[in-house]
Amino acid sequence: MRLRPLAASVAVLALPLVTAACGGDDETAADVTGASVECAYPAGGSAAKDVEPPAGEASAEGETSATITTDQGDVPITLDRADAPCTVNSFVSLAEQGYFDGTTCHRLTSYDGLEVLQCGDPSGTGAGGPGYSFADELDALDTTAATVPYPAGTLAMANAGADTNGSQFFLVYGDSELPPAYTQFGTVSADGLAVVEQVAAGGSNDAQGVDGAPNRPVTITGVSVD
Repeated sequence: MRLRPLAASVAVLALPLVTAACGGDDETAADVTGASVECAYPAGGSAAKDVEPPAGEASAEGETSATITTDQGDVPITLDRADAPCTVNSFVSLAEQGYFDGTTCHRLTSYDGLEVLQCGDPSGTGAGGPGYSFADELDALDTTAATVPYPAGTLAMANAGADTNGSQFFLVYGDSELPPAYTQFGTVSADGLAVVEQVAAGGSNDAQGVDGAPNRPVTITGVSVD
């Protein structure tokens, strides 16, 4: 999936932030009834790892705690079901099916204004997805703005354009500004952020050391959901 060009100091850079380009779909979450919402997960693209799509009904209330366990340390996260129910529903489903187990975080970006670690692709190429896509959930963002804050500690989805979310996600380790096009679906704890910062301190393996595979490799060994 592609992270589209940024404003300000990195406006001229085309920065792929990426999962496989699953086919976009106009369907969005609808029919909110009480604490649940109906979600659509249309098939699209080949799956990097065999997985079943999530159930179509998702909780739209409260928060859920989870832990991304890596070989660099545990990254506790809080998932926001209220603002991103369909995204959290997919993430939890993938976690419970072991989709993220044994996967690498394949991209570290450390531009001024874009500091993220990207994970969630079993192929490790930046092109892998789960074989389905789902719609953006951007109600909590000012979609009329050119860019909006993605503060340090934000957990968000990578995509290849509107409504092409799949399995890849990014953890923001330094205050960043991005177009309001990437679903924010949770937060990273202070302890988890310290783990990501430790990885980021090692830099990346591209020529400029600002956008490539992390020099300090990090592998997700599992994701547990409370």
